[in-house]
Amino acid sequence: PVVFTVGVVAGVINTLAGGGSLITLPILIFLGLPATVANGTNRLAITVQSVLAVTGFKRKGVSDFKSSLLMSIPALVGAIIGAQLAVGVSDSLFKRILAVVMLLVLGLILWNPIRRGQGNVQYNGGITSLSRSRRIASMLIFFFIGVYGGFIQAGIGFLIIAVLTTMNGLNLVETNSHKVFIIGMNALFALIVFIFNSKICWPIGLALAAGNGLGGWIGSHLAVAKGERFIKLI
Repeated sequence: PVVFTVGVVAGVINTLAGGGSLITLPILIFLGLPATVANGTNRLAITVQSVLAVTGFKRKGVSDFKSSLLMSIPALVGAIIGAQLAVGVSDSLFKRILAVVMLLVLGLILWNPIRRGQGNVQYNGGITSLSRSRRIASMLIFFFIGVYGGFIQAGIGFLIIAVLTTMNGLNLVETNSHKVFIIGMNALFALIVFIFNSKICWPIGLALAAGNGLGGWIGSHLAVAKGERFIKLI
C-alpha cells in the first residue's frame, strides 16, 4: 500500500510538472533495494505511467505524436547510453549522484523555467514548425537529456519543460503532452537495458507501476481540465 500510494503521488507530480522520481527513488532505496536496482525498478513505473498519461492526453484531444516522436528519437538513443552507464555504477556512488541531482533540481525549480517560458502561446506545430537550425539544436539537446534520463531519470521532466517552453514556445498543457511521450520512450528503452542486466525488482516495481499509472492518468486529465495556471501552481 505504501509503494502504491507513493506511486500515485509521484505519477501526478511527474505528469503535471516533474521530479516524482526524487520521491520514489529514495523510497525504493529506503525499502532496502540496491541503488542500481531501485533505479531500474523505477523505470518500470515510469513506463506504465507514461503510457497512461499519453492515453489521457490523447483522449482529451491534446496530442501531436509526429512532433513527440521526432523529439523522442534522439532521447531514446541517449537513454540506451545513459542506462548502460547506470548499470555499472556502485551503490555508494549512485547515492552520491542522487544527492547532487536533488540539489541541482532544487536549483532548477528556483530558476523556474515555467515562469521564463512564453506562457500562453497558441499551438504552433511544435518542433516541426521550427527552422532547420533550431530543429537540429532541439534534437541535440534531447539527445543529452536522453542520456541523463537513461542514467538517473529524476528531474528529467523539468529539463524537457525548460526546452519546450523556451525554445519551442509551447504552452504548458501541450508541453506536458509532449513531455510524457518523450519520457515514456526514454524510460522504455532504459528499462530494456536494466532488464537485460537483471536490475529490476518485479514485485515492488509492479506495485509502484500501478500507482504511477493511476497518477499519470489523473495528472493528464487534471492538466487539460485545469490548464496552465494549475500546472504553474503544481
